[in-house]
Amino acid sequence: NNIDLVIPKNPYWADNGILIADPDGFKIVFAIRHLVLESIDDLTKQVKDNGLLNWNDLIEFVKALPYGRNANREDLSLVLLEKKGTCSSKHAFLKKVADLNGFENVKLILAMYRMNHINTPKIGDTIAKHGLDFIPEAHCYLMLNNQRIDITNSQSDIERLRNEILEEIEINADQVNVFKVDYHKLYLEQWIAQNGIDSSFEKVWEIREACIRQLEA
Repeated sequence: NNIDLVIPKNPYWADNGILIADPDGFKIVFAIRHLVLESIDDLTKQVKDNGLLNWNDLIEFVKALPYGRNANREDLSLVLLEKKGTCSSKHAFLKKVADLNGFENVKLILAMYRMNHINTPKIGDTIAKHGLDFIPEAHCYLMLNNQRIDITNSQSDIERLRNEILEEIEINADQVNVFKVDYHKLYLEQWIAQNGIDSSFEKVWEIREACIRQLEA
């Protein structure tokens, strides 16, 4: 724990290993064994029908997909079929595939973080113009061997949000639907009450939805 990853100069190890620095400053490379998708379930079969035969290739494929809400939040296979997804559907989809294939140390994390125009530039001044410094936003990502991994889009970097995270909990893949939304709404209601925010929950949620539409644009 609390060991930071180092970006290797050799691109091979960026794709096929993990580089860390020990307390004495020596660099250590851990080679990554490609985890083969071997389950015979329908979801894994759909993945393999897309030419994705191992875990690393699947992660890179999903990360490259554009951001967008799927037609049915409960159907994780739509990430493949519609070739898009949100932080919820993309990471829940990966978690589901990992579970079906028996991959260990893959956790799905639901976090609340301070969303503002600095860490989320695409929302512009939508939050600030309503007199708010930030809005607590729900965000999903994976924890792989205790390292946070965000594949929401090709530019995602969870390190940009590390200092903005307010709370983290582990959830199951099927909890990104009703549970995540209810959890987020309850958190917002408590935040508004505890911080004396001069806006109703409905107004803050409306501002939040406007931000999401800007992210999808």
